[in-house]
Amino acid sequence: MSWYIDSSVIVKSDGNKDWWKNEYGPSESVPVSGIYRCLGCKREVTSNAADRFPPQNHHQHTVDQGKIRWKLNVRTATDGD
Repeated sequence: MSWYIDSSVIVKSDGNKDWWKNEYGPSESVPVSGIYRCLGCKREVTSNAADRFPPQNHHQHTVDQGKIRWKLNVRTATDGD
């Protein structure tokens, strides 16, 4: 879960871009910079665009948690836009 304070500058997105909808696996290319959340165990990572998501051995899941799947939680504007 990501937190913020009232004085934070946060803009709500309409979520129409694919990077909000898609799920990404270990070592895949990061589409946009941001905070990504693992859908199975709820861990979060901060990743930069064009880098790779953490590898499979970054953390392990139980059978109930399923495969490691990253989903964008907060997009960061590293280019200032």
